[in-house]
Amino acid sequence: MKIAAVIPAAGSGSRTGFEKNKILQNYDGVPVLRRTVSAFAAEEQIGTICVCVRECDRAEISSLLSDFANVRLINGGATRTQSVQNALEFLAIGQTPPDYVLIHDAARPFVSPKIIRDCIGTARSFGSAVCSLPCTDTLVSAQNGMVCGKLDRDSTFFVQTPQGFSFPLLLSAYRKIAPQDSFTDDAGVFAKYVAPPRLFAGEKANVKLTFREDFCMAQTRTGIGIDTHAFGKAEKFITLGGVKIPSESGLVAHSDGDVLVHAVMDALLSAAGLFDIGHYFPDTDPQYKGADSLVLLAKVKELIKKEGFAVGNVSAAIVAQKPKLAPFIAQMKQNIANVLQISERNVGISAGTNEGLGSLGRGEGITVTANVVLHSK
Repeated sequence: MKIAAVIPAAGSGSRTGFEKNKILQNYDGVPVLRRTVSAFAAEEQIGTICVCVRECDRAEISSLLSDFANVRLINGGATRTQSVQNALEFLAIGQTPPDYVLIHDAARPFVSPKIIRDCIGTARSFGSAVCSLPCTDTLVSAQNGMVCGKLDRDSTFFVQTPQGFSFPLLLSAYRKIAPQDSFTDDAGVFAKYVAPPRLFAGEKANVKLTFREDFCMAQTRTGIGIDTHAFGKAEKFITLGGVKIPSESGLVAHSDGDVLVHAVMDALLSAAGLFDIGHYFPDTDPQYKGADSLVLLAKVKELIKKEGFAVGNVSAAIVAQKPKLAPFIAQMKQNIANVLQISERNVGISAGTNEGLGSLGRGEGITVTANVVLHSK
């Protein structure tokens, strides 16, 4: 069976307060509309994808979606309903109109493959499919700011998209729309002119980006950093986590050789999608000769802050045959927590030997593996 998708994208998104259409704004580096179209283009059951656009956005959208061979740009109407009807009429005049059509808000870029497949399956079984979530809050009706009634939440649902329908039935319903009709979605059109549509389960993540703050949804990033330094410096201590620890010799490095902090720095930069510490603090730069790594860690914290992230937690594992580190771990945790401005409870440091195996087991150096979690601010 042939299946098409219609993505109305001809609104202005004025409630976000952006200078241009909200669907052309980036979300985590990718334009919202491209995210949405990509989700439907990835479903092999879907053929033509009609994107309804304003004339003022056509050139930019055409460029944005140029690599999608099955996308067709359709003139948008003054309302969402008119835009969808324009797309349906376009599909109807093709040599082989689709059997089913899925209609999805351009501003819902987080639609999952499962939702799309469930929509197709439900539409095939029942002729209609409306993505929805059960209401979990108490619902009331009000007049003039005063509660005047209570709604039964057990029979109340939040409606999402996509919404799928038998193409002939939906096209027929749209052609019956009267001038006085007002609809906010396709389920309303189908309900009035065909039959009550069938619901299927949506997902909480399938949100619609409506306001500016919706574009600042929380993100969590993880990062890993690994660093190794060899013994051999003419010093009687090593520096780990900003703590000077007595040792037979120091760690060879351009800076202070704080292998623990270096691993944490690389993990932070990796989680934020930035370059490694060698890019920001090259060992060929004299200004970093013998540099205090905790000072460099503070600079890394500012770099990730500029990317919109704050540190959640740090976990590091030190592999060292010598010296004994257990007495110094509490101070290491405190130093790192102070620089990153997080609780010491959010810094975990373990230390172990390599059981005499390899170069680490022979006491030739120290390796640290660090993992971090970042949260968007």
